[in-house]
This record gives sequence, structure tokens and C-alpha cells, in this order.
Amino acid sequence: MLGEANWHIFSCLGKLLLFDVKTGGLHELDEAGLEAAIAYRDRMSVAAQERRDRMSVATQEHAARMPVAAQERSGFVKIPAPHDNGSVATTAERLKEPAGSAIRSTLRGYGEPIGFTTHEQELPTQSHAESVVEAYRELENMVARGLLSSPFEEDEEYAPDGETVVKALCLHVAHDCNLRCKYCFGKTGNFGMTRELMPLEVAKAAIDFLLEKSGQRRNLNVDFFGGEPLLNFDVVKAAIDYCDERAEDLGKRVDFTITTNCLLLDGEVASFLNERDILVVLSIDGRRDVNDRMRIMPGGQGSYEHVAQNLVNFIQTKDPHSYYVRSTYTRHNLDFASDVLHLADLGAKSISAEPVISSGDREYSIRPEDIGVIEAEYENLTRLFVERHREGRGFLFYHFNIDLDGGPCLKRRLSGCGAGTDYLAVSPGGDIYPCHQFVGKPEFKMGDVFRGDIDSEISAKFRDAHVYNKDGCASCWARFICSGGCHAAAYGSSGDILIPDKVACALQKKRIECALAAQAMLKDVDPKI
Repeated sequence: MLGEANWHIFSCLGKLLLFDVKTGGLHELDEAGLEAAIAYRDRMSVAAQERRDRMSVATQEHAARMPVAAQERSGFVKIPAPHDNGSVATTAERLKEPAGSAIRSTLRGYGEPIGFTTHEQELPTQSHAESVVEAYRELENMVARGLLSSPFEEDEEYAPDGETVVKALCLHVAHDCNLRCKYCFGKTGNFGMTRELMPLEVAKAAIDFLLEKSGQRRNLNVDFFGGEPLLNFDVVKAAIDYCDERAEDLGKRVDFTITTNCLLLDGEVASFLNERDILVVLSIDGRRDVNDRMRIMPGGQGSYEHVAQNLVNFIQTKDPHSYYVRSTYTRHNLDFASDVLHLADLGAKSISAEPVISSGDREYSIRPEDIGVIEAEYENLTRLFVERHREGRGFLFYHFNIDLDGGPCLKRRLSGCGAGTDYLAVSPGGDIYPCHQFVGKPEFKMGDVFRGDIDSEISAKFRDAHVYNKDGCASCWARFICSGGCHAAAYGSSGDILIPDKVACALQKKRIECALAAQAMLKDVDPKI
């Protein structure tokens, strides 16, 4: 299949950057390099279209000699032409004379390391046109040497295997909560079902199910979720003990995660979580007024006063890689960079800020007309993030943690989180769903942990929901990082997991651009960013 966007050329906070989708390479451009890159990409677009036209003609001629029924079985279709970019001839006509370098390879990615070339190598008497020509030739050389992919190089064919091998379970140990957050996608904790806690026998059956369905996988994960899972802390502790014992007998390792609103995060709970090396997700929205507008107690009062001190006490005992503080922003706080900095000032070293999950008819919902404001705020957050690191007060921001040196395997980059296939969720009664956001939706019930069977049709539907089958994803420059986006967000906005949420898509792409820009700006300050 033809990758329509293997180069993403963009500007962020004064940086002109070329992101190589195939290799993960990130390259800084000057004005001449930018013009050369656009010209090269447009020229390759014309060449790619010519190849496609030739293939299409040959294919259609062959198809014309076939009976109509055979044509339909073979799936012969006309290949659509890419959008015409009128800048090809104008820019290419200027590429006539040699000049100096205008491209810097700032980072390396999935491919080989790329060495630096410096702007100081340019001759002061060079004209802009000469610099463009030299940059163009440098691009040609990099592509020829395999240091840069061709803008229209085809992606590898991908066919997901049909086997369901589970590696992670989300256990809804509590369908109840001690908060009444206004934006809760779990309907204040019960997911539209009965308010109940998961019995230990269900938790054990779920763990047995995971260990059995994991096949030869050795490294597994169990996430304790709710509602508020600490309402069922005794079962959480007993389930961990049971899981560790059974996994050790089978030669497997299980890592644990728990998501909490911090209200019950006292010293006893903290000690257990630390002793068992459990990754903890801590929910708070940032500034007091922002948090207390949406995250309220059952009586209607704000929760900040009850949550913040527990959070601060807890993170003082933790390595930044063993937790992250998760905030949610809504239409009421589109200046969410201030909330991220507030959390950093509380001492948080690992932070996330997520757009609210909701339909567009709520007063706090993110709407298409908000995208421009949010994109500007992500750039503001990037600027502040970079400043903090340069001042020695840096923190980790979840969406800026893009690994250009290694990253996930091809399957994970194409299929995303694995919902419905290798990642499943279990309700308090033992029913199985594709992920935590589908729990309580009858049409997505896949089975239960006691019988152990998984609905193969639902599983196949999610297995086939990879980037090459999702609407607009196959040609998107962000496809190998975004992996097609959240299935639940797609379903919530369109009723179809194959049609991504347009707002979520736009915000994801902007976050990726900002993450790449931050890495380019901090490469000499903190190479780990």
C-alpha cells in the first residue's frame, strides 16, 4: 500500500522540522532546506503518480480481458490520484546551481544514526537559490543512502494474525466511587450498571483466565480500575498475592497498575503500593478552582483539599517512572498548561493532561471550534516545558515521551493499544469487554472469565481496526505514533471504531508535533527527553 505521507514538514516554536515517518528520523531545516524538501516531495509525488498511472493502466487492461465476475472477485479498482500541489514547477525551475548545506539531522530514529551537518559550512556569497539546490542534492543523497525514506515509499503489507493471546487485563474491582466527577465516562463509577465491588473469587478467576490465555507470553499486566479501586483495597491486595504466586509457578511475570483519585491514599496504602512496586496513576485536574469545578464529592463540595496533600505525600516517596499524575482538561480550562505547571510545582515529575472524553453536547465538551485555541496552548506548554528543563526544573510529560530511537514493534505501531485482542477488561461480575471504556455496553460483551471463551467476531472486529483499515489513517503522517487513535473515542463520536474522532485526531497530531519540537530543542540539554 502506498504511504501518502512519509515526510511531515512542519513548523513549531520557530523550528522548521522534517519528520521521517518511516525511520523516525527528525531533521531540522533552514529556509533553503524547507524549500528544497517541499520541492523534492512534490517531485516524488508526480513520479509516484506516474508509476501508479502506469500500474493502473496495466491493471485495467488486464481486468478488461477478464469476465466481469472475475474482475469483481479480483478486486480491481482505479487508484485515486493524490491532490495536486501547484508548487512543483515553480520551485523545481530554481534548482540549477550547486550550493551549501541547509539540513541538519537533529535526532536519529528507528533507522541508522544520521550525522550532523552545520549551517556554518555554507559560503557567505551563496544565493538562496544555490542553497536550495545544495539542500535538494543533500536530500537525494540521504534517500539514496537509506538515511531518509522516500516521501512516497510504500508501506509494508500488514495482515494481523488471527490468534487471540491476552497479555493485559483491566480489572474493574470497584463499580463505585467516592467522588462524583461531572465528566466521568464511567457514569460516576458504576458504568451504567449496579454499584458493586468485585468479589475475590472473580478477581482470581480473571487472573486464571489471563494466565491461561497468555500462551507463551511471559510478561503480563494487570490494571486495577474503577470507579475507585481503593474502595476494594483488600481484594486488590489478595489478588496481587494470588497472581504473584500463580505467575511464579508458571514462569511468568505480572506488573500491576492502579488508578486512584487519591482520597484513600493514606500511609498504609502507600506503603503497600511501594513495597509491591506498583505503577500508580493519580487523578487530579490541576489548580484548585479547575479541579473543584469538575471533581466533586458526593455532597457537591470540591475535592482538591482532600486530594492534593495525599498526592504530595505519596509522590515524595516515588521514582518519577513509577507514577504519573493525570489531569483532564475541558472547555472550561483551555489554558491547561497552567494546570500542568501547577502539578509540577506540587512536586509531580511525571504528568499527563488529557482532553475530556464526552459527547459534544455537554457544556464542558471540547468542540471543533476549540481546536485552534488548544493547538496554541500545546505550543505554549511546549515552550514552558523546554524552559523548565533548561532551568533544571524539568518534568516528564506523558505525550512528549516519543521514543525515536526504538519504539514499539510494527504490530503495536499499527494496531495501537490492543483493545479487544491482547488487552481486555473485566467487570465486577466477571464479564469481559474489549477495554475499560467499553464496559457496560451490551453490544461489546465478549464473554466471561468463568467460561473463558471470547467472542471471536468482536475480537476480529478490533483486530482488523488497524491503521490501514481506519478512515484516513493509512495516509496520515502520524500513523506509526498514533496507531489509529482510541477505538472508544471513535465509537463514541461516530458509532464506528473505524472512523476516528476528528477532534481527538487533530489534538493528537498537534501533541506529536510539539513532542518532536521539544526533543529537537532539548537534544543538547537532556538527551533522554
